[in-house]
Amino acid sequence: MKNWKIYFYLIFTYVIMQIGSIFLVKPIFQYFKGNPSLTTQHAEYHGIAWSLFTANTLAAIIFLLLIFTRKKFFHVFKGKPASVGSTILWGVIGFFLALFGQMAAAFIEQLIGIEPGSENTAFLSEIAKVSPIIIICIVIFAPLLEEIVFRRVIFGGLYQKTNFIIAALISGLIFAAVHGELQHTLIYLAPGLVFSFVYYKTKRLITPMISHLLMNGLVVTVQLNYEKLEQLQNMHQSFITFLLG
Repeated sequence: MKNWKIYFYLIFTYVIMQIGSIFLVKPIFQYFKGNPSLTTQHAEYHGIAWSLFTANTLAAIIFLLLIFTRKKFFHVFKGKPASVGSTILWGVIGFFLALFGQMAAAFIEQLIGIEPGSENTAFLSEIAKVSPIIIICIVIFAPLLEEIVFRRVIFGGLYQKTNFIIAALISGLIFAAVHGELQHTLIYLAPGLVFSFVYYKTKRLITPMISHLLMNGLVVTVQLNYEKLEQLQNMHQSFITFLLG
């Protein structure tokens, strides 16, 4: 199978997954709507969460079947891939670099007058409180599927024809655009560039997957515990005020 064919099949599967999850919402919503203990909004949240989980699961299976038909799919860069220990280390480093990159991007956005906060993140967090199954989609499926599409297929494919900078920028911009919040392009571009870098550095796709997983995991944890963290912050401020008298 030619490289361009498997690239097409993977991207096509990814797009169909996104579209399919939308069409699955209504029948799954109708199923949960029949539960008298759920409000209409909660039934809708369950519909969104389970439709996304179903679509992600099917896409992951198709991805595996496609990839395992091509033995050299993961061979992109020349040289020896990093060791397991180095791969994990760079995965963690990538997480912190991506976090720092997003903080810098958020600062730049504020300077040019863009309102902080992601509506997508807030909405998914509200769904996660009602239907935790979506957490698997955010923390597990998103890093795995997105890194295969945006880092291996788009970045890797472009890198083999151009260079690191061009490939990283184009894949990063597409990665940002797919998230549907163009006003926050910098917020999504920053981690996209970092994920490309750690992939290039270690020559292992698992590295940006680790970084991506840790980042999404942190976001979910913070969002689900926002009120508790806010209470802790208020207690800390009150304690400091008390000490200062």
